[in-house]
Amino acid sequence: MPHTTVRPAARNGALIAITILLGAGWFAPAASAHGFSSVVYASVAPGEQSGRVRAELQLEYDLLVVSAADTQHTDQLFRDGTAAFEDQDATAQASALTTHLPTVQAYVDERFRISADGAPCPAQVVGPITMSIREGVPYAGLVLDADCARPSDAHEITSTLFADSEGFVTGTTTILTYDLDLHSGSAALTAQQPSFSTAQSVGQRFWEFFQLGAEHLLGGLDHILFLLALIVGSRRLREVIYAASAFTLAHSVTFILAATHTASLPPEFVEPTIAASIAVVGAWHLFRVRKDPLAAPELASRTTWGLDRAGRLRLAVVFIFGLVHGMGFASALGIDEPWSWTLLWSLLVFNLGIEVVQIGIIAITFPLLALLRRRAPRWGGWVSILIASGVVLAGAIWFVQRILG
Repeated sequence: MPHTTVRPAARNGALIAITILLGAGWFAPAASAHGFSSVVYASVAPGEQSGRVRAELQLEYDLLVVSAADTQHTDQLFRDGTAAFEDQDATAQASALTTHLPTVQAYVDERFRISADGAPCPAQVVGPITMSIREGVPYAGLVLDADCARPSDAHEITSTLFADSEGFVTGTTTILTYDLDLHSGSAALTAQQPSFSTAQSVGQRFWEFFQLGAEHLLGGLDHILFLLALIVGSRRLREVIYAASAFTLAHSVTFILAATHTASLPPEFVEPTIAASIAVVGAWHLFRVRKDPLAAPELASRTTWGLDRAGRLRLAVVFIFGLVHGMGFASALGIDEPWSWTLLWSLLVFNLGIEVVQIGIIAITFPLLALLRRRAPRWGGWVSILIASGVVLAGAIWFVQRILG
């Protein structure tokens, strides 16, 4: 076999690549698509009697069990509730919560509050506790009857359910729908903005959804890696603009359809497919540079829209995967109020927050990478390979994890 001389730059680059890939292999299994977060669904409306408010809550069953048991120091609820959870028996789950209703009531009282003109409205759980499945997760349904003593023109709802301080999840969001005080619409309650008043302006409510969308993309490592794969795989600015536009158009369409319950796909399909899309788009770049990985990328012969056949095919693949990513974005919002104009505007503002962050990432990352490719083509090639390789590895590991459940 002929002797091959390894250049120092290539050797150093290979060592860096190995180090990054090992790091990605170490951290990727522990990484989550959107973090260990939870979504609470709440709706409030006038009660049957004057001065009363009816609130309906949908809470993740297992979180409700462990949080209530932990904060109220009740071991029996934990034992009974987890046994019913492991058996996947909805009847037993509802029975466990009903048996320990005082404990559940005490926890909800601390974390979900309704007030009128600054005065608290004591609330009681009424009616049977129901069970349902949301995004493949069991949810417990509780109905609260809040006594506000007298009618009011403005009510305030505060939710700190499943707070970060409990140590079980981070970043819990309460999606609130309301039809109260002659106002109707939706709002997002987070740890940073835990309260909502029916007296708030439309601008304040939409700003909350804008922030929620921006935070959702920043907290969704899988979506960020997908975007990075698009950036490193784009040779010219027009390519990344086309790819980002196709991704935006696709996920916007399915985001709205899924969030308004017009179309849906099971999470068992959506989450693994999102992971696969990350690996595929990252591998696409590695395939393109396989002949000479250190050569400066050049634009191939251009035809339609300045893209060759491979570029157009990549665009179609990005669009298809973008449709599935839209389902992933919509999983953050599951409001049971299809085709409400107020809801649709809230969803569009949520999506706008996603897009602003996406544009920001492109505006920062692509020029830096383009500058490196121009000034130091070989190092620019290595950096692109390192990023694409890390993306492929993370996507592949997530795909296996999500398939295995």
